[in-house]
Amino acid sequence: MGKRITLFLLTNILVLTTIVIVWSIITSIFDIEPSYRSDGGINYLSLMLFSIIVGFTGSFISLGMSRWMAKTMMKVKIIDPNNAVSGQERAVYEKVERLSRAAGLSHTPQVGIYPSHEVNAFATGPSKKRSLVAVSQGLLDSMDDDAVEGVIAHEVAHVANGDMVTMTLLQGIINTFVVFLSRVAAMIVSRFVRSELQWIVQFAAIIIFQILFSILGSFVVSAYSRHREYHADRGGADLAGKDKITHALHSLKAYINRAEADDHTNDTAIQTMKISNKSSIFKALSSHPPLEERIARLEER
Repeated sequence: MGKRITLFLLTNILVLTTIVIVWSIITSIFDIEPSYRSDGGINYLSLMLFSIIVGFTGSFISLGMSRWMAKTMMKVKIIDPNNAVSGQERAVYEKVERLSRAAGLSHTPQVGIYPSHEVNAFATGPSKKRSLVAVSQGLLDSMDDDAVEGVIAHEVAHVANGDMVTMTLLQGIINTFVVFLSRVAAMIVSRFVRSELQWIVQFAAIIIFQILFSILGSFVVSAYSRHREYHADRGGADLAGKDKITHALHSLKAYINRAEADDHTNDTAIQTMKISNKSSIFKALSSHPPLEERIARLEER
């Protein structure tokens, strides 16, 4: 269930890259020399200030776009509580509403269902008042009522804990180092080419290094996300009861085991789950800890 972090990281990389491209075009058109360049070298204090501004700007723009991006990319159908078409829609909305009140939220998040066979759910949004909780149609079709409530309680706990804002601050710090290091590395690379090519080489190198360092930084963000999942499990257990959260995790584990037993599955989402369970690289990039560990921690409470 890593949609929340995956969408945020993707948006952040795109936003950060866009900011850099636009800034480079503006400085080129108006012949503006960046303040961190000094006599062909680098003023590291100015570069750090520049990196902080760009890094946190990109992170907060990503946060502001997170709910819109999620609804657009995942084709989420928002449930109107006054005009719910099906009993399933009403049941999902009522669960989110009830659990949100139990979590002390002053506003019920937007609630949506998105068309996918995968068993998944996510919560996102720039604030507790402007959040979104979405579940896949596959989750509703594959899990019983208690398991669905357990999953929703986990996502509501993410909203109540303010995890997206916390993740944004961490991403802002990561972005700062990405912007800083990519420019230092690009400046070094550009010195190995002729002077007339230095500008274009430096521009291209900044983009390449920025994307590379952003991907490396996502290991840190993913590690922190895995840490927050345990908190969301505990928060969900307080809202819906430990039995429902544990039941939801067991149900998800059983679903994955069934998929892994089917060697002829064509479900891309399940193929990803298989790879994640076998590759240490994918485990390091996973936004969620192994289900076995999450279940064990809950049962220890």
